[in-house]
Amino acid sequence: MLYDFDKPTDRKNSNSYKWDRYAPEVIPMWIADMDFEVAPPIKQALIDISTHAIVGYNHTPDELTEVVIERLKTRHGWEIQKEWIVWLPGLVPGLHTAARCISDDYYAVMTSSPVYKPFLEAAEIGKRRLQNIPFIWQNDRWEMDFEEMKRTVNPSTRLYMLCNPHNPTGRVFDRSELEQLVAFCLENNLVLCSDEIHCDLILDDTKQHLSIATISKEIENQSITLLAPSKTFNIAGLGCSIAIIPNKELRQNFEKTIYGIMPRPTGFSYEAALAAYKSCEDWRVELVAYLKQNHDYLLKEMNSIPGLSMIAAEATYLAWINYEKTGIENFTEVLEKNGVGVMDAKIFGGEKHFRLNFGTQRAVLEEAVKRIKNSLS
Repeated sequence: MLYDFDKPTDRKNSNSYKWDRYAPEVIPMWIADMDFEVAPPIKQALIDISTHAIVGYNHTPDELTEVVIERLKTRHGWEIQKEWIVWLPGLVPGLHTAARCISDDYYAVMTSSPVYKPFLEAAEIGKRRLQNIPFIWQNDRWEMDFEEMKRTVNPSTRLYMLCNPHNPTGRVFDRSELEQLVAFCLENNLVLCSDEIHCDLILDDTKQHLSIATISKEIENQSITLLAPSKTFNIAGLGCSIAIIPNKELRQNFEKTIYGIMPRPTGFSYEAALAAYKSCEDWRVELVAYLKQNHDYLLKEMNSIPGLSMIAAEATYLAWINYEKTGIENFTEVLEKNGVGVMDAKIFGGEKHFRLNFGTQRAVLEEAVKRIKNSLS
């Protein structure tokens, strides 16, 4: 391997949102923020800007746009046009904009839970109303409940929000599931917003990420696809994301909604994104291999602890762990008292689970596992 992901990093006293949340003795594994140094090309890009020593307004580099277009063509089989791209300072603002831009009227936004918290928040902004359809456990996996979705949808429903790969369950939805969702959205004239930020972090090599907009030209024309290099290349703090919106009217409404409220990405953001997409593929491949090793270790350990169970994550660096059989009501509080900080399922609209970020050094993960075991001994 060219890169040392076992190299210790010290993020304490660095104004780290992740590491400053808890007391110093607690290992923070709650937020989706990895503990690895960025790839050398990204580091050099940031150094070059600092050395230039002028930090003014920046437009999007033409080369970055070209790299994104080529990446979508080669990795997603999706040929897009330059004008479809809207640059954003983060993916969460894209979720909120998607929920706002459909109409000024009262309407409903549908999604499936548990899901990344901003989905639930964006769907209840202003005049919007959330239609939250829980996933169902069948075929040994979490699946969208299409029967309940059909019973719930009504003329006020205008948008469905998808997270694929899924946070927090780690699902990579297959073609048949996505085709069902597309048919549902087309039949009910719903705009489909798809958050695909984890698409380059596929752990299960039998799975393949499919961008929802590639399923058909019809859904492409009523879709908003959100992407970013932030999770994959560990540059979330720089804030550079994109919305791909083929429909001109929808795109104009999206742009009008953010105008004057949302800043454009900075020069640091653009150059880091360009370096990531252009020059860091070998780093990404090794990262995914390292994350897979961490995942497999964690999967084995969690399923060996009485009261806990974990299903394999197909993507992301986030584990979804069931603690129902422990009989402990506030298990995440117990874990924190034993030195491990995680996110409880209630944050995602779920229950009796916690989400754990295993995007860290193996030594840190092993210590966390030891503390989880101690919390139940």
